[in-house]
Order: sequence, then structure tokens, then C-alpha cells
Amino acid sequence: MALQLRPNCEYCDRDLPPDATDARICSYECTFCADCVETKLSNVCPNCGGGFAPRPIRPTQEWRTGVCVAKHVPSDKRVHLKYSLEDVAAHCARVRDVPPERR
Repeated sequence: MALQLRPNCEYCDRDLPPDATDARICSYECTFCADCVETKLSNVCPNCGGGFAPRPIRPTQEWRTGVCVAKHVPSDKRVHLKYSLEDVAAHCARVRDVPPERR
């Protein structure tokens, strides 16, 4: 099963195409831009409380049979936060001082 490449930042709705080097994901594939992760979320996923890592870039060229962005098409379904910005801020403030590996 391929990683779901979501098309936008769930916080600010910025476009994050498959080759975006500033896309960040948590272990549940929640997707945010690096700016929101750093300035708004303090490296805390507002959905699960985990930390973020850079989202890998899916190869455009089929280096191995059946494995490329054309064979495993990115999602076109935009995802948005299900929590209010106030709730997200409170959640991130509560968790941000706990290192991701201890959350």
C-alpha cells in the first residue's frame, strides 16, 4: 500500500503537490506545510499529538515496474482540520514540550 499523498496543508490549505519539499506528515499521514508545523503547531500534530517528518517524494520516473507517481496517483481529496483553531492552539501548547518520541 502506497503512502497517501494529500494535496494540501490541513491548517492553511496551501497546495502541497507530490513533489513539495515542504510537506510534513505524521505517522497517520496527516499533512501540513513546514511553515504551519513550525510556526503554528510547534511540531505537534493537532489530530493525534505526534510529531512530523518530511513527506517523501514519490518518483516521477518508473525506476521499478509499477512504482511511480503515475502508477500510484496522489489523492485529490483536500483534507481540513476538524478542530477549531483555538482548540488546536490549546492542544499544541499542552503537548509541545514533550519530545515526539515520548508522546
